Amino acid sequence: MTVSIRLAIGSIVIGVGVFALKLAAWWLTGSIALYSDALESLVNIAAAVAAVLALSVSARPADRNHPFGHHKAEYLSAVLEGVLIVIAAFSILKEAYLGLSEQRVADLSVPGLTLNGVATLINAGWGMVLLRAGRRRRSPALVADGKHLWSDVITSVGVLLGLILARATGWHVLDPLLAGIVALNILWMGYGLVRESVGGLMDASVDAETFSRIRAIISEHAAGAIEVHDLKTRQAARVTFVELHLVVPGDMTVAASHHICDRIEQALSAEFDNVEAIIHVEPENEAKLRGVVVLHSP
Repeated sequence: MTVSIRLAIGSIVIGVGVFALKLAAWWLTGSIALYSDALESLVNIAAAVAAVLALSVSARPADRNHPFGHHKAEYLSAVLEGVLIVIAAFSILKEAYLGLSEQRVADLSVPGLTLNGVATLINAGWGMVLLRAGRRRRSPALVADGKHLWSDVITSVGVLLGLILARATGWHVLDPLLAGIVALNILWMGYGLVRESVGGLMDASVDAETFSRIRAIISEHAAGAIEVHDLKTRQAARVTFVELHLVVPGDMTVAASHHICDRIEQALSAEFDNVEAIIHVEPENEAKLRGVVVLHSP
């Protein structure tokens, strides 16, 4: 079992505990805003289960039917999480509307608010763990889970502050209004997750900074070649695919051109974890006089 899968399983355990605390807070107070917070935690649990399944599939080695591996399974998990978030947001908006129209009054007791505060602190700590691990391991599923938890933390803090104000002033209308704000924030977060994950499924290129670094590494380690053109990249979860055409002198031996390819691949692997380079060698008459400038220093 990989570290990423163990972290995803940890998210399920943490999610169940946090959901129980927030559900108790809602039961004690009857607050629609705390109901919205509890419902988001339920989505966290479902998303964590999806992440475990996606990470398990993603960890499988390449096979005959999937020669490039199973890495994109993580994007499917992130898309599912985004869809679940959107569904939860509309459910919360419905409850907020009913709360406003029926003028419900919540019992904003200290024990209920305290339970929600404890759950928020737990989410904050675990969300930080997931974000750090996900970025270090370049795992979209873990990063999506961490972002979701931190969005939950931010909205929970806002809800708690608003409910404390409502308790102090008697402005009970703040309860459904806060629930509506939480729902809109969740809706925006779900949209962002779906957009980012669809980009991965559509073979989006790496970000501009990473692309520039890849160009620089190729330029520095392609000495002996004439030029490099048609440089393409795509990100598939933890793996970065780099494809390029390497133009060499027509009289260069296969062994010499292969040595240049090895040098480029080794340099990219030293800079990035889990990089796959595909290099197409061409004779000098294929030069396009554009693309990556090759530095000819030794």
